[in-house]
Amino acid sequence: MKRLLLLTLVIFYLLTFLPFQIGVSADELGDISAKLEELQKSLSSSEAATANNEKQLAGLTTQLDQIKSQVSAIENNIIEKEKDISKGEAMLIQQKKILDSRVASFYKHKGRSKDALLQVILSDNLSTLLKQFTYQQNLLNDDRTMIVRVVLQVQDIEKKKVKLEDEKSRLEPIKAQIDKQSTFLFGEVLSAKEYEQSLKSEIVSLSARQQEILAQRIASLNIPRSAGTSARGCSDDRGVDPGFSSAIAFFTYGAPHRNGLNQYGAFGRAKAGQNEEQILAEYYPNMSLRKDYDQNTSINTNTGWSGTIEDYVKRIYEVPNSWGDEGGMAALKAQAVAARTYALSYKIRAEKKGVDPSICTTEGCQVFKNDEKGGNWEQAVRETAGWVMIDGGDPGFTEYASTHGGYILNIGKFDGRDGNPGSFGELNDRAYDKESPWFYCDWGARSAYSNTAWLKSEEVVDIVNTLMLVKRDSGTAEYLYQVDKPNPAGKETWSFDKVKEELRKKGGTPIDSILNISVSADFGSGKSTNITVNGQSFSAAEFKDRFNLRAPANLQIIGPLFNVERR
Repeated sequence: MKRLLLLTLVIFYLLTFLPFQIGVSADELGDISAKLEELQKSLSSSEAATANNEKQLAGLTTQLDQIKSQVSAIENNIIEKEKDISKGEAMLIQQKKILDSRVASFYKHKGRSKDALLQVILSDNLSTLLKQFTYQQNLLNDDRTMIVRVVLQVQDIEKKKVKLEDEKSRLEPIKAQIDKQSTFLFGEVLSAKEYEQSLKSEIVSLSARQQEILAQRIASLNIPRSAGTSARGCSDDRGVDPGFSSAIAFFTYGAPHRNGLNQYGAFGRAKAGQNEEQILAEYYPNMSLRKDYDQNTSINTNTGWSGTIEDYVKRIYEVPNSWGDEGGMAALKAQAVAARTYALSYKIRAEKKGVDPSICTTEGCQVFKNDEKGGNWEQAVRETAGWVMIDGGDPGFTEYASTHGGYILNIGKFDGRDGNPGSFGELNDRAYDKESPWFYCDWGARSAYSNTAWLKSEEVVDIVNTLMLVKRDSGTAEYLYQVDKPNPAGKETWSFDKVKEELRKKGGTPIDSILNISVSADFGSGKSTNITVNGQSFSAAEFKDRFNLRAPANLQIIGPLFNVERR
């Protein structure tokens, strides 16, 4: 009974006198500890990751901030509990004074209770004495209850103080761990940024010679920019046997330019039913069409020809005349407007700079010949006479090229039907310029292999190994040029086996064969993102640069969007 009474009094006291809680934190601290363990595992995993390291660290930082927020709430809760305990202790000081008087009163009433009981037994006036006895008993019980309550208050507050100290001691290592993780995360992000910056610096320091070499190699391909040229430039070798297997080739989408009007794309749009104004709006969305520009504005070429803008446009040879007979008159008209605008813009910009406004007659500007082209082209020029694309009040800079490979680079837009593609197959099927001979092809050729750009497996192995080597030690780059050409740096060019040897020295593991190879791309912007070889992923841009510096003969990847083929 005493134990039951004691338990009842404790529960009553907790509910009545001390409404604040202390037991909640233990579960929360356990939960936080578990979260920190999970965070530590995630951090350990992120150390091994490279491709998405910064993104992972950002997520981990968010998790850590959430944990910090929880700990901060618990710390505030502990402060409130300490305040409540202090109030309880202050209350007990007052209760202690009452307790002292009640203890004295208890013993005083206890002695009187015995005398009162004896008087009840001996007295004749039983009723009066019984009332006095009952009153004394009530006072005695009140004193006893008060004594027990105060004692329990003291015990309960002492327990809460012990528990609070335990929570505080458990919280300290968690806070220390959070600080440690915060420092680690900050260091990781900083390291990632420093690495990126150092990598950029390395690229800049290496680019002087290498970019010159790359520019020379691309120039040697004579890449056609005009749809009207007969120059081939590249081939689709998928159906050609190079005489060996396994064969691997890298196919580029379109020519490198990819800005403004896509000539073959305009042709595809015209055949799909779009008119010239719709086509112009797609390729020059930030410009407006004006239809009454001065047709007598004079134009001079750097070959000595001069005449009105309309006479000039009649002599532009940028697109085939035959398109007009194949459902593409709208494409010819759109091209006429683009060519007219380009020439006017060229003249105005040159005059503002105070330089000779004479326009060149090659693909460097636009293909011009002294004789009028006639036919469908002349019709397109006449029917759009005075039409000019305006940007900021003046004729705009209307760039254009033969083939964009399905994307308009300067506005980041897919140039095809039914929204962005989700694969190379959908891109090949839905791009408006898919009929272009430069839409999807491999650039360069070797006569020894049926005039194709197919590579042997060991040649691709070597390119991958050079990429891994130069990423480990950028100083090796000057030894990693084409093995079939003199070294442009005047140094030794390392062989396939030498590259493997050096890679092992640097702690790398060279590959010996191509088990699997694939290219992934961002089909929203039209850029290859990664190339994966035997399960290892590399930046597509880095691979392309390494390929163009190491691949034999004149084999090259020339654009930002490319794929790999095997046979």
